[in-house]
Amino acid sequence: MASDSLKGLSILVTRPRAQAARLARLIEDAGGRAQLFPAIEIEDVPVAAALSRLHQFDLAIFVSPTAVAKALPQVGTWPEQVRVAAVGAGTRRELEKYGVSKVIAPATGADSEALLAMPQLGEVAGKRIAILRGDGGRALLGDTFVERGAEVEYVTCYRRLLPRPPSSPWQAGDLAAVTVSSSQGLDNLFVVLDPAMLRSTPLFVPHPRIAERARGLAVRNVVLAGHSDEEMLDRLVAYFRSHGRN
Repeated sequence: MASDSLKGLSILVTRPRAQAARLARLIEDAGGRAQLFPAIEIEDVPVAAALSRLHQFDLAIFVSPTAVAKALPQVGTWPEQVRVAAVGAGTRRELEKYGVSKVIAPATGADSEALLAMPQLGEVAGKRIAILRGDGGRALLGDTFVERGAEVEYVTCYRRLLPRPPSSPWQAGDLAAVTVSSSQGLDNLFVVLDPAMLRSTPLFVPHPRIAERARGLAVRNVVLAGHSDEEMLDRLVAYFRSHGRN
């Protein structure tokens, strides 16, 4: 990647605070200016009681790197008999940082649909499954496993909060691009930032579901990238190269 591929471009990075550093560094290594503004603030919740019962489950599914980061420090030694699954490569890598290996995770995609399509998770009748996640969220994983005959328990590892508005809000034309990583984060941005700015600035998203939500909010230029930081950077560079911005 050329060091001036994004020269002079200010790009808003809205990943949760603990996950934003790598994409910001890639943008700046390419000559851009990464503006950090987490679209979702993370608040701790007490989860120790639920985690003490992990050994009772057949499978534990982590839906995000944040769920891993909040839960694993409280677990200690992972119970070997409990299989582990992750919704995406980023969550798998976070698990591996804590020494959890043999993680079931889709090779491509980073959503519930991709995980549910894996053959290792097709036969779960009679199994006990823990789904570790933030408060709320999609019910597709749990509902599908219940339909397949499993017993499902949700373990809330953190709470998602609306961020505070920035002290100096961005206006239309201030940013070359905005990147988002979730539909909830996108909704939050429309609450705390200028909707006119968001609708007029190229918006880069990792999933068609988020792209659909953005178009529903009247964002005029929605660009579908990939789930990883590297894929997001590649799409940013390709977009601005094709639009003659560098």
